[in-house]
Amino acid sequence: MKSYIKRNQRSLKIAALAIVVGLVPVTLSSQNFKLSNGEGKLAVTGTSTLHDWEEVAEQKSGSLQVDISGELPKIAALKFIVEAESLKSGKSAMDKNTYKALDTDSHKQIVFQLSSIKEITPVPSSSNKYKVVANGNLTIAGKTNKIELPFDLTVNGEKASLEGKKGLKMTDFGIEPPKALMGTIKTGDEIEIHYNTIWKK
Repeated sequence: MKSYIKRNQRSLKIAALAIVVGLVPVTLSSQNFKLSNGEGKLAVTGTSTLHDWEEVAEQKSGSLQVDISGELPKIAALKFIVEAESLKSGKSAMDKNTYKALDTDSHKQIVFQLSSIKEITPVPSSSNKYKVVANGNLTIAGKTNKIELPFDLTVNGEKASLEGKKGLKMTDFGIEPPKALMGTIKTGDEIEIHYNTIWKK
């Protein structure tokens, strides 16, 4: 009886070891990255009746999880966060109008959360660059909309980059385009988000 129990215990240990060994490649192939705030750039551009404008995000964060074990990488998770009041234009009056339009007293962050990957294709003549179209939820000023986010993904050892641009309308998020000087200067409804972001392990 004792020898039977020992054989069973040995078999269970071998089976457990086989399961763990089988899982190791999957675990190792999944890479986790954090957005580097001090590198790259995320900016919002738009128009007005006076001039074009740009606001740059000074505080951004996020997480990215990529599995590179197959022919094409699999993006398991992606989240962008921009602190709304870190958007700076270089003009304090414009920034003040922006924060009022975004209702930053109540809604501190702008957030994109990945829900699925619609498409991913390799870039010709590049071994680690891919064109991606991601589906996700974008929350601005407290309102969440489903959007498609296009970007180029590059994974190179300890570092990854996401680069692209996305057009949006303020009114789709319940935001009234800011005005200045008693309404004589009006901001256009359409804006464009430009992102060239660096992510590190």
